[in-house]
Amino acid sequence: MKIRWKPLLISLAIPLSVGALSAFLTKDGMKKFAMLRQPPLSPPMWVFPVVWTILFVMMGLASYLVYISDGRKGEKRSALWVYGIQLLVNFGWPIFFFNLNWWLFAFFWLILLWVMILGVTVQFYRIRHGAGLLMIPYLAWVAFAGYLNFGIYLLN
Repeated sequence: MKIRWKPLLISLAIPLSVGALSAFLTKDGMKKFAMLRQPPLSPPMWVFPVVWTILFVMMGLASYLVYISDGRKGEKRSALWVYGIQLLVNFGWPIFFFNLNWWLFAFFWLILLWVMILGVTVQFYRIRHGAGLLMIPYLAWVAFAGYLNFGIYLLN
């Protein structure tokens, strides 16, 4: 398979830009977060940007694989639209959680995000199996984030 560099770079840049902008907008909230009582299994703070960067790269690769696939145009367009919408939902969560401290609302927002990721994962898998598989760690991490989010709501 020949790499199509422009679509690949755009596919990577979109989720990484969403993540970078979100991190920039919530950097002050992260300081407050570090002072909250944490649920069991909470990883050290440095883990979050590392994991999110890896997940954004995997999302970008998955969307690239869907974009260049031989799948039906309408099916690919639909999957990529849902993918884009879930990126916007993803962008909202840290603002609700870190900046506004709407922990319970953020938890329900994460449930919405998880359902959307599941839908994207299924759509991507139908178009290109590898693309769907690349989304599974994201799905798992958001489930774990839901546990942490709800734990912080209960403890604080």
